[in-house]
Amino acid sequence: MATPTFTRVLLKLSGEALMGEGKYGISARTLIDIATEIRDVQKLGVEVALVIGGGNIFRGVSGATQGMDRSSADHMGMLATVINALAMQDALEKLHVHTRVLSAIDMQQVAEPYIRRRAMRHLEKGRVVIFAAGTGNPYFTTDTAASLRAMEIGAQVILKATKVDGIYTADPKTSPGAKRYAQLSYLDVLQKELKVMDATAISLCMDNDLPLVVFDLTRRGNITRAVMGEDIGTRVGKLETTPA
Repeated sequence: MATPTFTRVLLKLSGEALMGEGKYGISARTLIDIATEIRDVQKLGVEVALVIGGGNIFRGVSGATQGMDRSSADHMGMLATVINALAMQDALEKLHVHTRVLSAIDMQQVAEPYIRRRAMRHLEKGRVVIFAAGTGNPYFTTDTAASLRAMEIGAQVILKATKVDGIYTADPKTSPGAKRYAQLSYLDVLQKELKVMDATAISLCMDNDLPLVVFDLTRRGNITRAVMGEDIGTRVGKLETTPA
């Protein structure tokens, strides 16, 4: 069996990824499909951490634009990520994958508090770690939380799973002539305003040489392909393969 290119990864999922074909909420079928892929990756000996957005339930920025206080709206968005994290934990544990949810907001009845050393220990014991509630602070997105947590746990790469197969020059759904980038630098993403992740998240990755792979989640097996280092999606930054 081939050896994975990466041994510790952070998988970033949008909340919308859990909706399946629905317009909001969580699709049980989609949840199990994603959990199955995560289980398959873990069986390869890869340590997996997750950050899941909350846009399928509530998006803080959207609430703020409708007149809600931004801090209140962002905290509501953080709570939405906890709901998604608990749903993913349930799906993974139904597949006999040991999982821990660590929350940046203290809620001991449903999740462990986020402590970096505890997260590292869980990963070393072969548990999937799901980071919930973003950074615990308003005005920061779950993209930024993913970059921050990936650096804290020593992840070798962020795998950003989307509904398209990489980063394009324009939205491929509305611009048929859009071209997909195979490789980009962090500065390319910022200067071209490609918005695959917010500027704070990309800047954190750039300052710490943390690479990013953007790929299509809807194609079965792509998470494994990304972990194995196959040429899929778009790569941002320089990929290192040193064991975690």
